[in-house]
Amino acid sequence: MSVILHAFHDQAAEAQRLAVALRVPLAFVDVHTFPDGEVLPRIPPPASTTIVYRSLNQPNSRLVELLLSVDAWRSNGVERLVLVAPYLPYMRQDIAFRSGEPVSQRVLAGLLDDAFDRIVTVDPHLHRTPSLETLFPHCECVHLFGSDALVSRLRAAPPSPDTLVVGPDIESRPWVSRIADPLGLDHATYRKVRRGDADVDIESPFGLAVAGRPILLVDDICSTGGTLRKATAILRSSGAGPITIFITHMLGDTRVVESLLQAGATRIISTDSCPGPTSEVHLADLVAQSLKGLS
Repeated sequence: MSVILHAFHDQAAEAQRLAVALRVPLAFVDVHTFPDGEVLPRIPPPASTTIVYRSLNQPNSRLVELLLSVDAWRSNGVERLVLVAPYLPYMRQDIAFRSGEPVSQRVLAGLLDDAFDRIVTVDPHLHRTPSLETLFPHCECVHLFGSDALVSRLRAAPPSPDTLVVGPDIESRPWVSRIADPLGLDHATYRKVRRGDADVDIESPFGLAVAGRPILLVDDICSTGGTLRKATAILRSSGAGPITIFITHMLGDTRVVESLLQAGATRIISTDSCPGPTSEVHLADLVAQSLKGLS
């Protein structure tokens, strides 16, 4: 057996979809937890090329389990170790914003760069970092877009041609255009002024006509929902039609989802990078395409 997919039991459904898309066998890492909280992973028999599915939302315990498992994979003969981590954590802390803080992005990237031969991720939240290659100088890295998975889904059930694709801030422009352009839809981005983690103001582009139009509101990450709530409220006050929110990484819990619905959203969907009640857009086919040739 030359290629196998390994995963952890808490992400079994997502891993199973990827295994089917890749047409490779799937086996699971068992993790024993000691009374003091330490963990001991035990990997199944690997292959010379082992692909590991481990999305890293709720990252702290998952990172420890993953990094400990790396030693077992290497000790048991894995020659090519590939990490599929649709969500990469700690990317936002890319500088020390205050004295005494770490550059968390650099720390995490260094650990993963040393551990894996290839890393596949989706919409990493990079601000001042120009590319993944900057973070991972030693291993191959692949940057996928969650919006491409949504476009594939929308081609099967096309939205109304007068749908307006909206981003809540300038940073969302790449995702907005990757959705709107292939589908021939109009698009626009708002301007965000952030004053705190959950304190933001949104400014609408001058002359943006939204009255009566279906809206697809797009963002890469939702933690507290503050930005999307403000954008939804502005769209509603401007007379927008039904508002669907699409998020690549839905980190917020059900309370955040409920707050977005209360703000006026009609529907909220996200990818399965962070499994939950909104994770309708599956990434397996998109990821499998990036791994073509390994299986």
